[in-house]
Amino acid sequence: MLFKNITIIDENYKAVPHQNILVRKNKIAYIGADIPAGDMSDDAGDVYDGTDKIAVPGFFNLHCHAAMTLLRGYGEGLPLYNWLFDKMFPFEATLGDEDIYYGAQLGIAEMIRSGACSFNDMYFCMPSVARAVDEAGFKANLSHGSSTNNGKDDCRFTESNGYAGTMGLLDYVKTLDHDRIHVDAAIHAEYTSGPALCRDVAAFAKEHKLHMHVHISETKKEHDECKERRGMTPTKWFAELGILDVPTTAAHCVRVEPEDMEILASHGVTVSFNPSSNLKLGSGIAPIRSLRDAGVKIGFGTDGVASNNNLNMLEEITLGAMVQKGVEHDPLFLSTSEIFAMACKNGADAQGRPDCGAIKVGNRADILVFDTDRPHMQPMIDPVSNILFSAHSDDIVLNMVDGKILYKDGEYLTLDIEKIIANVKRIVNEKLIKLEGKGL
Repeated sequence: MLFKNITIIDENYKAVPHQNILVRKNKIAYIGADIPAGDMSDDAGDVYDGTDKIAVPGFFNLHCHAAMTLLRGYGEGLPLYNWLFDKMFPFEATLGDEDIYYGAQLGIAEMIRSGACSFNDMYFCMPSVARAVDEAGFKANLSHGSSTNNGKDDCRFTESNGYAGTMGLLDYVKTLDHDRIHVDAAIHAEYTSGPALCRDVAAFAKEHKLHMHVHISETKKEHDECKERRGMTPTKWFAELGILDVPTTAAHCVRVEPEDMEILASHGVTVSFNPSSNLKLGSGIAPIRSLRDAGVKIGFGTDGVASNNNLNMLEEITLGAMVQKGVEHDPLFLSTSEIFAMACKNGADAQGRPDCGAIKVGNRADILVFDTDRPHMQPMIDPVSNILFSAHSDDIVLNMVDGKILYKDGEYLTLDIEKIIANVKRIVNEKLIKLEGKGL
């Protein structure tokens, strides 16, 4: 496919007008002001007119529970602990493979529509999520969250649901003819895990060369109670048990202390900054400047829709950037190129995808196209700023992942969105009748 005469956000996250991008199979083969001649352009295939359009690298959602679309709006107005134990966990106990499949499909559709090309997911029934990702043509790092069974502090990994779930994921990925899905290991959180489980999961991740996904210090309650219970912060506890010894994505990190930041930096951990969820649940705001100054890499995540309540990556990036400027009382904190790097390259690196995260020759063709012929996108004095602070997700008119168009001009090309929505409505209605005595 040839994108012709289009403005691009380049590998340095600067706007370059009047460029041509040639995509071959799943990679970017050429970028330049001239249309490639000879053999390179003979098999260009479809030609896309880029007039009044901007090509942007796909975004990476570093923390999500995609199938929690089924719980959107459920458990509103509760603090995290009650939200989890009184609403989320009982509802999730009713979910099976088909439920998770359709919930994940709906979440993927939402992410595609708002600019994501890949996501990190921690949940259960994960082969069903993998199936949804595979069929959609999307990318993901998937993990089955591990926690102790029945609160047993000496629970071993092989005794947990997380072990069977992780092995199921590894078996599923072996059947695929592509590398769009990566399997990660995961510990849910300190307050749901014992030391034996953590040591086992850490050893398993090292043995199988897996990345790690974990919630850390999301709330003051979680952080302070861990210090009382363990005599140290969640970050230090996880570090001592080996959880951070493999490439790790740590979600939230709202309450981390200076020593925690040093530990995260020394272990090469990437923090997923999830502003909507943290604000909505009243958890606080992650100290991004301090984390960055300590040398910690940072990306963006949406969390699940039960606490967000959407998976709109563009909205998350815009909100996160503005919140940090406000918290720091500094309009210059986080330049547009830094924000793009957090949303794209940092996310790709955290997922172990070195050939993703930028529009660059040789990289995977993860390309969003924004239509700028809209009142709120004019004038185009600074295209990069317009994308980050003026654009709406409705301005995305094309989403290409790994060289395949998944969404174009209002139409999903790999998902039956009407079927997905109908099944989600049916599933949620059944669950609410069972749990609450009444349906939708």
